[in-house]
Formats: sequence, structure tokens, C-alpha cells
Amino acid sequence: MIAVLIFSKDIRQRSKEKNVGLLLPTTSAGLICNMAALLAGKTVVNLNYTASADAIDAALDKADIRCVYSSRLFVKKLEQKGVAVEAIFGGVRMVYLEDMKAAISSFDMFATALKILLPARWLYGLYGKTLFGKKTSLDDPAAILFSSGSEGTPKGVLLSHRNIVANCLQVSDVLNTRSDDVMVGSLPLFHSFGLTVTGFMPLLEGIPVVCHPDPTDVMGTAKAIARHKATVLCGTSTFLRLYVRNHKIHPLMLQSLRVVVAGAEKLAPDVRDAFKLKFSCDVFEGYGATETTPVASVNIPDQLDDRYWHVQRGQKVGTVGLPLPGTAFRIVDPQTMETLPANEDGLILIAGTQVMLGYLDDPAKTASVIVELDGQRWYKTGDKGHLDEDGFLVIVDRYSRFAKIAGEMISLTAVEDTVRAVMAAGSSITDYAVDLLAVNVPDEKKGEKIVLLYAANIEEDDLRRMMLSSDTLALMMPAEYVQVAAIPKLGSGKTDGVAARNLAIDAIS
Repeated sequence: MIAVLIFSKDIRQRSKEKNVGLLLPTTSAGLICNMAALLAGKTVVNLNYTASADAIDAALDKADIRCVYSSRLFVKKLEQKGVAVEAIFGGVRMVYLEDMKAAISSFDMFATALKILLPARWLYGLYGKTLFGKKTSLDDPAAILFSSGSEGTPKGVLLSHRNIVANCLQVSDVLNTRSDDVMVGSLPLFHSFGLTVTGFMPLLEGIPVVCHPDPTDVMGTAKAIARHKATVLCGTSTFLRLYVRNHKIHPLMLQSLRVVVAGAEKLAPDVRDAFKLKFSCDVFEGYGATETTPVASVNIPDQLDDRYWHVQRGQKVGTVGLPLPGTAFRIVDPQTMETLPANEDGLILIAGTQVMLGYLDDPAKTASVIVELDGQRWYKTGDKGHLDEDGFLVIVDRYSRFAKIAGEMISLTAVEDTVRAVMAAGSSITDYAVDLLAVNVPDEKKGEKIVLLYAANIEEDDLRRMMLSSDTLALMMPAEYVQVAAIPKLGSGKTDGVAARNLAIDAIS
């Protein structure tokens, strides 16, 4: 708290502009700097240091960022990984936390330590004057998060204080957070899942959070879980797969976990089953988008009502759960926007307090995804799915993840599932070891064709023969098979669709 108050005063003096950039990993310093900037009345922009130089430059320009707060040690590590920090951030003023800390006197520390004994409302304002921080409205922007860009140019998503606080409370409610919980904070702060769920939520709820800056370093994270007896782990399917693959991670290292939540991408069934088998821990799948701060729904453990011996169902395998409190789903025809009945696939709409303010300086794009129905603001997700008879949401695919071949719409996810099943049945490869992706590319004869990228130890000709000898429908067969070292990923762990499609085109051309 002392650090947040002192840094907040420093940020107010250094940065007169509204938006400030943060180039920091998921560490205590990263969280402190985010809270300090918010307390100073700023809008935080956590920059994606795993993105391309062009994407970072676009974010700096679009958010009009003139000052970026970072760490000398972190910048050095980025440069060692090949990130040209000096070239990318040459046009902005860099402020390093090490320098800010060195400028803090012992008197400042002592005086601030005394001030935090005052009631909180006195810290924010006393007799009309602000001692620390700056008053803002709940509906003012708190953060600008640039979308992952998995399907195109990243967009600046404006999230208000109301969006973030509400989503933190919603998630805390359904996860039934407890005073003895310990949260694992390993997801990047430039991702809405990491900023909101594993960053701000534990701070607002008074839950300790154990930070680890690299979500792919699962051994380091596992050691942190074991050392601090962490109870809540959130991650993507891609990151959870790494825990299963790493034979050095003993199941006892994760035995303190009471709940594991997967989000940001579809949870692969083989990852869920393998994680359960190895660690005796269920993985509960959630769903949302950066535009919904991000969580909209999640599966939770079933509860037994011992008064009436009735089981209150909180999860269904194959679904992404029930909507959070204060959230609503609606399935509509994407053309007419007419509501569809249960079990009928259509466009998924989300309404709730966590729906974003809009896209940064792009009212046309905002208007294309926000629609008002029955007095509610609904976000058009671009995902295809349905609600079952109990209200659980089932995701079929993204509308953009369909290939149109000879007039037929083919789900790329269905193609991937089919290939995985054939590979599991026809080779020694286990399901959880298969990382693959189907992409659609232009084709002169049929309009489009499906190219399968896969990272597995099997020859392309052998895989093709396995598929041809199976009873798979011709339309579900990939036209091309490309063996790759790894499927392109974004820093959040999600698949980089743009890079994957370019990789496929280059491989077959």
C-alpha cells in the first residue's frame, strides 16, 4: 500500500496525459504500478511485449501514449529475447521503476506509512482536497486492452472501472473465494484474463496472489504452487497442456489446488482428461472475450443440498457453463437477429455490466458489435453456439472458423477433432501430445481448401494414409498436411490465426 501511494504521486507528477503505458511482466511490481496509475486517475495500457513491433507501435499511436513505465531488468530480458525495445519505444519517454524507487527517501516512506493508518476516505479526499489519487467516475475508462489480434489487426478495448470491478465480483462470487485462498498470477497483464481475474480480483478481495512472470514456465509455477499452497489456478488450454507434458512436475506439487479454470480458448477434451488423470483435479472451462472484461460464463463444481438431497448442477462437460450473476446470453439468427430456441445454433450475444464501453476511437467498429435489444446492450461475439435446455452454453465454433468448400460450410474445429481421433486410433501418439490447427486458404477450383498444420512426430504421407483409410467424410478431409515445429501462438497462449494462415500459404505455395 505504501508503494502504491508513493508511486501514484510520482505518476501524477510525471504524466499529465490521461493514458499511460505499462511494459511490465506479471510481478508484484506490475500489479503495484497498475494500481498506482489507477489511483492517480490514469487509464492503464498494458502493452503486449510478445506482439510484433508494428502492433506495439500501432497501440502506442492509437492510445496516444507518451510515457511508458517499465523496468530496466525486464527491458534487458526482452532485448536478450530479440525484442528491439530501444527502436520500438524510441518515440516515447521511458520511466523505469528502479529509478522511481531509488528516488524515494526514508522520510517519504515513514510519512506514507503513518498516512495509511488514516481512514481510506481521508486518503482520497479531505476537506475538498485530494491527499492521494484522483476521483473518477465508475464509467470512466480504467484500462485499454488491445485484443489479441488472433484474427486480424488488434483493437483497443475500452474497459471502465465499473466493468472491471463488476467482473471481479462476479468471478469471485461463482468461484466462492475464501479467506484462505491463494491465487496464482501467471497470466500476462496485457491480457484481460490476467489483468482482471488473476490481477485485480485477488487484490480487491483481499486474497494473496503468487506472481510468476512466465506462464510457459510451468515447472517454476508448479514450484510456486507447492511452496505457497496455492488454491486457485487459471490458465489457457495451451498452458495447462504443458503441465501434463512435463514429466518433472509431480502430482503432489499441485495437490493444494481446489479449483482450476481454463479460459481464453477452447479447452481441449484430451487436456481436461489428462490433467484430471495426472493431478486428480477437475478443470472447469469458462468463456468470455476481451470485450466482456473478460469472463461471461464458467463451469463450477456441483453442490449438494443436504436438506432435500438435491444436487445443484454447476457443470456440464462440453459446455462453457452458466452465465455469471448479472450476465445474460441470447442466441440469435446472425442475419435477422431473431432469438432462436434452445439447442439451435446461432450467433452468441452477451449482455451484462462487464460489456465494454467500446473500441478506442472507433465508433463504427463499436456500432458493428454492440446492439440494443429489449433495452439491453448486447455484445455480438462472432461465436456460433447454442443454449441447452438447462441454460448451459455450448460453443460450436467461431463464424470465421468455417471453410466454404463447394458451397458447404465446414467447421475447422470439427476437422481438427476428427484428425485427432484418427491419429489416436491409428498411431502410438496420445491425444494430449497432438498440437494441430486447421486453416482455410483460397483454392482456384473449390473456392477454399483446408490445410492442416500439425506438430507431431508423424510423416505427412503416413498421416494422409491414416485419414484415407478411416471412414471420415471427404469434405472433412484436409487437402494438405503440413508438419511444423510448433503451432504459432500469441503471448496469451491463444493460437495466432493470422500467422498460422500465412505459414500454411507459404508451405503449400
